[in-house]
Amino acid sequence: MIDSADEFVRLRGSSDPRDYRRVAVDEASDQVWLEIITRYPEERVGVAKNKTVPISVLEILISDPDARVRFMVAMKRKFSSQLLERLAQDVDESIRMKVAQHKNTSRATLESLRFDPWQDVRAVVEGRLDN
Repeated sequence: MIDSADEFVRLRGSSDPRDYRRVAVDEASDQVWLEIITRYPEERVGVAKNKTVPISVLEILISDPDARVRFMVAMKRKFSSQLLERLAQDVDESIRMKVAQHKNTSRATLESLRFDPWQDVRAVVEGRLDN
């Protein structure tokens, strides 16, 4: 378990692969995740990459100003259709593409992406709606 924001940053900066793996798979309390986001905004991508980060933290990161953070959030498997619906409105086309490809994206959200400005997103949506 990761017990503090400082520990998370130390592990992320380590050259030991075991430490870096812990950043990706170890749990932390909601309080620790929020402390990382607040004190170390440059680590938000690392928070979003963690496999155990709770939905409550992802709900915060979904509105992050950094598209890389939102992209990592869009890649999460445990996402609800409601959060995917929010990401479907993202200004970044790569994030909308992830939503179009996501297994939890609802039919209604796919329908809304049917008219996406990016042809590649529309093509993925058409392929999924035709099945």
